Amino acid sequence: MRTKTGVNIQKLTQLAILTAIILLMAFTPIGYIKTFGLEITLIVIPVTVGAIVLGPAAGAFLGGVFGITSFIQCFGLSPFGAALLNINPSATFIVCLIPRLLMGWLTGLIFRALRKGGLKETAYPVASLCGPLMNTLFFMTALLAFFYRSDYIQGIAESLGGGNVIQFVIAFVGINGLVEAITCFLIGTAIARALDAFVKRTARESRV
Repeated sequence: MRTKTGVNIQKLTQLAILTAIILLMAFTPIGYIKTFGLEITLIVIPVTVGAIVLGPAAGAFLGGVFGITSFIQCFGLSPFGAALLNINPSATFIVCLIPRLLMGWLTGLIFRALRKGGLKETAYPVASLCGPLMNTLFFMTALLAFFYRSDYIQGIAESLGGGNVIQFVIAFVGINGLVEAITCFLIGTAIARALDAFVKRTARESRV
């Protein structure tokens, strides 16, 4: 019979592995596809997988790790982040951290609500798609709230031909946001479904 301690150790181990994956992706080329405008980030994938398999609290923690690594990128690793840091360090920290933390937490809540509602199979793809969409939505909302009126962002808006906020968001996010959402949706759904099935099968076998 599996003890509660055994379950907690397994979850902590899985959380540690996902955290290590986030750190690896954050500081190697596999985590970010750098383009002009919004960077395509694949780090959303381990965050959404953790939120689905381990729950909202784990999703928030992993999102927080993602956010902290994103803030670290602002110290010379990301030209865009470095520019924001130079304008307002405190606001940059909020923009990097809070959207990712909320994204992880809400992804877990969405998956849990759908599963409890009897939509287990639908829950995996919906939660996996909500993760990257919320990441983009929350990040852009925070960015606009703190930096839209700055000369730096206004300069980018003018170069993109964005005459107002909506046009700027569409031009800035562009195809990158779509690619990020589709990629994370496909890979995240497959990994989360497989990992969740593995965890449940292991739990059943340990009780035999």
